[in-house]
Amino acid sequence: MADDLPDPLEPGARLTGLDLSACDWSERDLADLVLTDCTLTDVQLSAAMLEGARFAGCRFVRCRFAHVDLRGAVFEDCALTDPDSHGGAEFAFCRLDEARFSKCDLSFADLDRSSLYGVAFAACNLRGARFHRADFSRAFGGKVVRAQASFAGSHLELCDLSEARLPGCDLNRTSLREADLTGADLTGADLREADLFQALTAGAKLADADLRGAQASGLDLTQLATFRGLKITAAQQSVLLHALGVDIHAA
Repeated sequence: MADDLPDPLEPGARLTGLDLSACDWSERDLADLVLTDCTLTDVQLSAAMLEGARFAGCRFVRCRFAHVDLRGAVFEDCALTDPDSHGGAEFAFCRLDEARFSKCDLSFADLDRSSLYGVAFAACNLRGARFHRADFSRAFGGKVVRAQASFAGSHLELCDLSEARLPGCDLNRTSLREADLTGADLTGADLREADLFQALTAGAKLADADLRGAQASGLDLTQLATFRGLKITAAQQSVLLHALGVDIHAA
């Protein structure tokens, strides 16, 4: 901050309508911080403790989160993209376990090698977002590992979820048009009413997944790693059979 202005950041602080770009965010304990309608531009948040923080109506422009603890943090109606360059926020080696994003713009965000067990994106824009080696799982004991995540109602067009382990995740009503799901584990996932038009699904695991009501045109079952127990409707049969090259006749 400017020399004549005090730094308003502290754990549990409740701040509204401020430009906090000049604050020093590095290695700060700011647990339970509450920001409303605040702006951060070109900020490097390194090793900050923001567990349980809440952000409502905030703008993060060209911001980078590195080794930041965001466990249980809540983002509501926040914009985390640069409208001019169309660059998204960067999250590297962050802890986002059980974080909640609601109606946020995370277009072109880069979530790199971050932990996201129990994360929820509700009606968010994640167009072109990249989840590189993101970990949606947690170990419970020596041999029990569970994954949990929700993207319900979100836009994931052109999103990179290749190799992601998302068994049982909630992708209900998501748009996955042209998304990269190569090698993704979507075993038992809820994909009802999802849009998978031209999504890349080679090597994906869709065993026991629920695709009822989904836009599945172009989905080639022969390219999947697994699909036993896949749930579809009678109306979807012809679409999937056509993709296999099967001619369907009324009689």
